[in-house]
Amino acid sequence: MIFNYLRVSTTEQNTERQLMDVECDGVFIDKVSGKNTKDRPQLLVMLSKLRKDDVVNVHDLSRLARSTKDLLALVEQMLDVGASIHFKKEGLIFNGDKSDPFQTLQLSMLGAISQFEREIMLSRQSEGIAIAKANGVYTGRKSRFSDDDITKIKAEFGTTSNKSELARNYGITRQYLYKLCG
Repeated sequence: MIFNYLRVSTTEQNTERQLMDVECDGVFIDKVSGKNTKDRPQLLVMLSKLRKDDVVNVHDLSRLARSTKDLLALVEQMLDVGASIHFKKEGLIFNGDKSDPFQTLQLSMLGAISQFEREIMLSRQSEGIAIAKANGVYTGRKSRFSDDDITKIKAEFGTTSNKSELARNYGITRQYLYKLCG
């Protein structure tokens, strides 16, 4: 079987530029951050379906993992099953030959560059937010709740003993619930 794995960081983004016209038997799409592998349901489903001689196509290394450690672990997991992995943008194919030190070096170096890019982007983002806050421009994301909603949530917050259930009912985290009601 041939699987295509696509990933974008947010639900607003689309995967149209990834693996265009690459034939496959199944497509797995995650719309979440690539910072870790545990929170990507479609990746986990694909990994559970992998068998010997299957092929996994990925647009580029950063779509599979943003950390070198995760990238190496995922590739090794796929190779251990007997599958091969093709990174289309980089033109890299890993087909089970773990004894090729040059191939391992390429994967490690490109994975490290991808991780470096992410860390630089996050650093710049933090710097920009800090400058915007200092200038009074950045106020954070606008709440999806109206003032009336917040009044209602605060009233329920004061009367309920199960804060976790209240947060679940509104589709928010306990941390955000306490922030709203604090």
